[in-house]
Amino acid sequence: MNFVKQNKGFTIIEVVLVLAIAGLIFLMVFVALPALQSGQRDTARKSDVGSVASAVTTYANNNRGTFPTTANMDNQLEATGTGTNKTFAKLSNNINTVTVVNPATAGTYTIPDGTIRVYKGMKCGSNGVNGSVTITAGTSRQFATVTQLEGGNKSGYCLDT
Repeated sequence: MNFVKQNKGFTIIEVVLVLAIAGLIFLMVFVALPALQSGQRDTARKSDVGSVASAVTTYANNNRGTFPTTANMDNQLEATGTGTNKTFAKLSNNINTVTVVNPATAGTYTIPDGTIRVYKGMKCGSNGVNGSVTITAGTSRQFATVTQLEGGNKSGYCLDT
């Protein structure tokens, strides 16, 4: 009786093929992950702009139409820290400065990363790249709340109220 001995196992080509496929999957995940995280931070920033606009409206309603100052906004948003190293209890960790601005004229303004600005008496125009936002004159009760997003060439984002 002759027994044929069969070798069990994988060939080197099969092993290399499986490793190549696994490497491609890991590569796709690591390429897509930063874009996904950037999108999540942009969503949080848009939500923060809405929260700031709501805080401005609440302050004005509680103070006979008086517009808040930057210090008032810090209190409304429960800020701790100083300067550009603030933490806001009512905002995400992506924002470190909220400033109330009374611009002299309408125009195009560049918003620094991690900042939300509230422009009194203005309304939103167009959003540009590198955090630029064009605002136009509005009524004394209107305001534009703006920030910079990460996606889309660091585009500006503006919310009218």
